[in-house]
Amino acid sequence: MVRIRLRRMGFRHKPSYRVVVADSRAPRDGKFIETIGHYNPQTQPKLLEIKGDRARYWLSVGAQPSETVVRLLKSKGILDESGTIQAEAAAETSA
Repeated sequence: MVRIRLRRMGFRHKPSYRVVVADSRAPRDGKFIETIGHYNPQTQPKLLEIKGDRARYWLSVGAQPSETVVRLLKSKGILDESGTIQAEAAAETSA
């Protein structure tokens, strides 16, 4: 199964993350298929950039996001509160 999850980057005690599409059997920081964004919780405000079109594509072909990625996708307007994929035009007007 393909999952959308976070890959830890950065230094000790200063993590930043890449949002990647990877096989579920691959290790956390191992091989991945595609990078679709990045997340830095250390900055104020927290920095989150996700390629919405690529995230929608991977979700539409059956990729399962991790719990943390679901929360991040909801905050960017890619997923709605019930967890379904938002249309691209609707997400742009709400942002």
